[in-house]
Amino acid sequence: MEQQIYKGKLTQFHRLKIAKKEKLTKNTFSLELEIPEDLKDNFQFEAGQFVSIKFKSHGEDVINDYSMTSAPYEQKISLGIKINSQEGATSQLFNNYEIGDEILISEPNGRFTLVSKPHEFRTIVGFAAGIGITPILSHFKNILHNEPRTRLFLFFGNKNTGDLIYRDLLDDLAKKYNDRLQIFYFYSQEKTADQLFYGRLDAKKLNLIINQILHLDDTDEESTIWDAVDEVLICGKGEMIKTLANACYHHGIPKKNIHFELFEEFNDDIYPIEEEFPLIRDVQVDFKMLGKLYKSELQDNREKILQQLLTQGFPVPYSCKSGICGSCECTLEEGEVELLENEYLTEKEEAQGKILACMSIAKTKKIKLNFDFN
Repeated sequence: MEQQIYKGKLTQFHRLKIAKKEKLTKNTFSLELEIPEDLKDNFQFEAGQFVSIKFKSHGEDVINDYSMTSAPYEQKISLGIKINSQEGATSQLFNNYEIGDEILISEPNGRFTLVSKPHEFRTIVGFAAGIGITPILSHFKNILHNEPRTRLFLFFGNKNTGDLIYRDLLDDLAKKYNDRLQIFYFYSQEKTADQLFYGRLDAKKLNLIINQILHLDDTDEESTIWDAVDEVLICGKGEMIKTLANACYHHGIPKKNIHFELFEEFNDDIYPIEEEFPLIRDVQVDFKMLGKLYKSELQDNREKILQQLLTQGFPVPYSCKSGICGSCECTLEEGEVELLENEYLTEKEEAQGKILACMSIAKTKKIKLNFDFN
């Protein structure tokens, strides 16, 4: 085992063997990791979670996060990985590590998860773009296996058929569970016979999907399939998540039922800020991080706390600035903040004083934070 400070937190890594490695498309591949008996408990996971891999790239240590495509019942860890460029770290991971090699893997993490409800009749819709299919694949396999009454609809966008990852696996699932799973493929750079499936997944496309695919409901003649949707899962780039999350919300899905996972740094709010706050000038912020105490003064509270601390050059942990990843989670020890929409903290954690610095507006002249709660 090895401990490493990653995103401002002490993270445990274990050496695992690569059991399988397979090229999937010209720029994607899969890895399957072997979990020894004595580490089985450490690598229990929930559908939708990810692991971090520590590896060498051009002689330097690199840590990257990769979502699992395996479902918990499969009792293995499989990852789908995209190579963004031939010079990038992920390309080095593909080129330099082979079956049988050991690699440092963190224990599973992430909150892109759902509560399992095997006895309920549910309708769950997934939107994925490119490599964003990975955690949604984990979810869909898990739900199909554990929830016999749940029906699923997947809308999967890619540039073209050559880029479509896991096509055979998805088609096999659709065939095996044809009464409960429907999959629709969309292409942004390849013409399709039906115009509906040409173009990006966005608000306009969602409108068409609701009216042309999720309309008549065989189980209830009075309503549409969209009316019956219980949960929405979205995974892809920030702009896609923002567009689709807002479109789903405007089409009647409560925000608490819209779940998303981000695959890049994204600095925008997912939902627009609808409140205005009284202006406070000269806000004093004291915070503890990795055992050190820091002091800062913010000009005012017009910007969120994390963004202002980063502008001042403090090494505060963050990954997305959008309330999704949880890297900037901390405890509010003094003062008051307004915690805006976030996809990460539970109600219980908020009640315990946990906040996300990236989604917090100061409401008092003095704020005291602790990033070292765990």
